[in-house]
Amino acid sequence: MNEPTLEAALAAFPPDEYPSFPSAEFDQRVEAARRVMRTIELDALLVTSEANFRYMTGYILQAPVQIARPRYFVLPLAGTPCAIVPRTNVDGLEQTTWLRDIRSWVAPCPEDDGVSLVLEALQQAGSRFGRIGAEIGAEARLGMPVLDYLRLADRLGPSRFVDGEAVFGLVRMVKSPAEVDRIRRIAQIVSASFDALPQLLKIGDTEWSACRRMQLDLVLRGAHRTPHLTGVSGPGGYTNINTGPTARLFESGSVLTIDAGCCFDNYWCDFNRNFGFGAVRSEPARSYAALHAATEAGLRATRPGARTRGLFAAMAGSLSAWGAPGGTVGRMGHGIGLLAPEPPSINAADDTVLEPGMVLTLEPSLSFTVDGERRIMAHEENLVVTADGYELLSTRTPPEMPVIA
Repeated sequence: MNEPTLEAALAAFPPDEYPSFPSAEFDQRVEAARRVMRTIELDALLVTSEANFRYMTGYILQAPVQIARPRYFVLPLAGTPCAIVPRTNVDGLEQTTWLRDIRSWVAPCPEDDGVSLVLEALQQAGSRFGRIGAEIGAEARLGMPVLDYLRLADRLGPSRFVDGEAVFGLVRMVKSPAEVDRIRRIAQIVSASFDALPQLLKIGDTEWSACRRMQLDLVLRGAHRTPHLTGVSGPGGYTNINTGPTARLFESGSVLTIDAGCCFDNYWCDFNRNFGFGAVRSEPARSYAALHAATEAGLRATRPGARTRGLFAAMAGSLSAWGAPGGTVGRMGHGIGLLAPEPPSINAADDTVLEPGMVLTLEPSLSFTVDGERRIMAHEENLVVTADGYELLSTRTPPEMPVIA
């Protein structure tokens, strides 16, 4: 296989045109959101978080978190949606989105950072139900100062804010074919990089150098961003999955996991791979095989109409059959899209019904001991639910742990 080059990456992945989705797709998103709003009786939806703002408007936010200059999108149950943004964003918004009602203020302005404009837009939506959805529920965040949110809440009367995150939890959960294409593309880029990684590593390397090599390789293969690339290792296994990479050296018997949350056009993949070095102990080798089998059980259970708790039960049952105690993270997978993670949550209590277009990561984990010391291991694959089952988006990991000499 030819080594990836910057020139090849630039030729293979030219910049997208904007807006990056056709207007009809945004029309569908608006109507889908309004269907949920009618069901839960919302007069309007206030959007402030970066992911939801991008989903509804198509505007590309270069900063993953914007603190100094908040942006707002107001979706009334009926009528024209509007964006309320700092003056410096207006030109870019006009060029890259489908919106025509764009309101602005000169920011930053701590005394009134768009609050009056937002209040006006929300009041124009009417108060049939007296309820306005805001991103204040589970796994949600406000993309505005809390003090400004409290100011809005105080001045809204007779309406009040309620949890509106359910709208996005339902609407964003099912991806369009164009969204799935983006996740498939980044998952295949990362899969190819993982496949090439053993040839780049050796005993004596460090977690840090392994992740840096992979990061450079991912960029050359066409990844747009690599915001979450963690590498953790240890003798006979690792003790956590999210604190590396460090300067820890790989020795014979070390086990490394790299978890890759990478993006193409702001859509994420999220999966890991495990590697052994030299003489790998029997305990991590058997744990790897147990997780591979558990993932197979989860894949067999994946189909339209199945429930996420059913996937959890299938993976937990497989681990139990191996005599492997499951992990303590509380779930064995989740949704992915503009964020990783996002709903649904694959746990014992989540009753979400799977539908074609849902993109998931299956992520069984377990714990084991090496010389009396606790170790853990996790394994992930990314998939999309299809009309007759599922399609793997990541390339399936081999049933036996890859070992680097």
